[in-house]
Amino acid sequence: MRVELTEEDSVEPLDTLLSYEIPEGVLLDYRLAGPVVRACAWAIDTAVRGVIYLVLVLVMSLLGGLGMAVILIGFFLIEWFYPVVFEIQNGATPGKRAMGIHVIQDNGTPVTPSASVIRNLLRTADFLPFLYATGLLVMLVNKRFKRLGDLAAGTVVVYRDTQKKRDLPPQAVASKPPVELSESEQLTLLAFAERGKRLSLGRRQELAELLTEQTGLRGDAAVDVLYAYANWILKGR
Repeated sequence: MRVELTEEDSVEPLDTLLSYEIPEGVLLDYRLAGPVVRACAWAIDTAVRGVIYLVLVLVMSLLGGLGMAVILIGFFLIEWFYPVVFEIQNGATPGKRAMGIHVIQDNGTPVTPSASVIRNLLRTADFLPFLYATGLLVMLVNKRFKRLGDLAAGTVVVYRDTQKKRDLPPQAVASKPPVELSESEQLTLLAFAERGKRLSLGRRQELAELLTEQTGLRGDAAVDVLYAYANWILKGR
């Protein structure tokens, strides 16, 4: 039993796609964020910090000497812990969130507090000699676009894409196939059932009737019985 299905849009990106399999057996794909989008996120965060600095100076300058001490402490905390606070919460600073990217661990899990601190403390090294020149050079020679901070912390910056949910076969009364199916034949049958809704009625019937010799059915009946087989396979019976 064999049904060949073609998929015209099956293009596998090179080096810019990371795949992780979680314990539930679901495969998650992430697109790596390159230097341009990360530079845009950095520019947005710089503007946000600038507004915070300005407000802090205007408010604290009214307190005289004490206000100046608060300003200096505030500058230090904002400069070093602004990205850490946001990354620990949801993996992204306001700039990264605006650009649709976020930070994760190398294994696909959310970034840890210690990793966030490490990657942001090393921003100083990435900034040398000016405007993140070292960080940019390291990113360009690294296939995962990691700067020094990412290499040390074991993190990577990816797009926050919505993971596509797997299509399920149309619900039907589960029915055992009349013959024993190999693993590849079962996967082919499931692929037909999952993609059936995206095919025209005529195409579904055409594919299903390739198995008329085994099922003895044609038209909608041939399609429905393949859905029943797929549901049986899916339920692990």
